[in-house]
This record gives sequence, structure tokens and C-alpha cells, in this order.
Amino acid sequence: MDTGQVLSIFQNALYVAFKIAGPLLIVSIVIGLVIAIFQAATQIHEQTLTFVPKVIVLSVMLLVLGSWMIKVFSEFFGQIFDLIKTI
Repeated sequence: MDTGQVLSIFQNALYVAFKIAGPLLIVSIVIGLVIAIFQAATQIHEQTLTFVPKVIVLSVMLLVLGSWMIKVFSEFFGQIFDLIKTI
């Protein structure tokens, strides 16, 4: 295994990590921004106001996207195991 193959594996691993975590992070940032604007407009500074909606929406997102995330992750591991076979 040469350096190019190792770098390709790391590049694919980072791509898969961003692909899996990206939707959750984007939704979390958008919800945080919306709640921060709401808090600034109403001057309500309750700590749980930001936490509870994020937990609920991220839980729903995990339920909706969970099977897709597992599929992407298992395809990546399948590629890794195929590379191990060839070595």
C-alpha cells in the first residue's frame, strides 16, 4: 500500500464523516440561529429554550436520516474491507 492509497482512504473517510454529520450540523445551526433571533427580539434568556428544540429536532432528524447514515457508513466500511482483501 503506497502513500496515495492511504491518502485516498483518509480523504474518503473525511468525506463520509462530513456527509453523515453535515445535515445534522446544518439543522442544528439554523435552529440555534432562529432561537437566538427570537430570544433577542423578546428578551427571553432561558437556557432550556435553546436546548429543548435542538434535542427534539435532532432526534427527529436521526430517526428520519438514520437508515441513510448507516447505509453510507456500511458502504464505506465495505470499501475498506475490499481494500484489505486486496492487500
